[in-house]
Amino acid sequence: MTIRTILVDDESLATQGLELRLQRFDDVEIVDRCINGREAIRSIKTHKPDLVFLDIQMPGFDGFSVVSGMLEVEPPLFVFVTAYGDHALRAFEAQAVDYLMKPVDEARLADTMDRVRQRLSEKHSVGEAAMLKDALAEHAPEAAADLAGDAHSGGGELAANRFEKIINIKDQGQIFRVDIDTIELIEAAGDYMVIKTGDNSLVLRETMKDLEKRLDPRRFQRVHRSTIVNLDLVKQVKPHTNGECFLILNSGGSVKVSRSYRDVVARFVH
Repeated sequence: MTIRTILVDDESLATQGLELRLQRFDDVEIVDRCINGREAIRSIKTHKPDLVFLDIQMPGFDGFSVVSGMLEVEPPLFVFVTAYGDHALRAFEAQAVDYLMKPVDEARLADTMDRVRQRLSEKHSVGEAAMLKDALAEHAPEAAADLAGDAHSGGGELAANRFEKIINIKDQGQIFRVDIDTIELIEAAGDYMVIKTGDNSLVLRETMKDLEKRLDPRRFQRVHRSTIVNLDLVKQVKPHTNGECFLILNSGGSVKVSRSYRDVVARFVH
């Protein structure tokens, strides 16, 4: 897979240095170089790259303005490259793949490219699945219905690839990168979510409805109108009165399942 890439920086030496470091990666093809945000937006809409290395502080439109200018198109992956470390929080809030400091360290760049390849692989897998469904719907509608049924029941790795594997959480002025596999429990508190792992609790400013879209429903299920549980981390189910039950988590904590959600949990916990 060739990673079509655009470099955006108002400093020509910085662009040349990054381009030199990227030459070691055979799968990177640099399709354009831009010196400001306005050029970058036009170039991205024209070339439709996979990846953009983006300086933050530039004349006119800064790097964050470039990201905001992608509302009308399918955005590429962004890696911010800057001489200033105080923009890291905003970079992760903008869903950047990574945040590199100038001068770019080669080992650090290699780690970034590994993350880029993983994100692109997941993105392409979802796209290929969608194309397959469209083709089946046109030429073999019965097969398309079967495929949809399998995806709904939990079959197929392609469906899983569209869901988050890492969630960035800004809490108390810091960014925490939380592995989805470690999340045991999510509880709603108004427009905030309390994300609980085995040994930590973090607050995420997001509604439960939006967060649910980012989580694989084969693993994360509501057991109460304000509670989501990672079913992979449930070690025991204890019946309770009135048709309710308790889920005992790996950490030793317990979660009460209301009757209205009992059937949902029963399909996933065995």
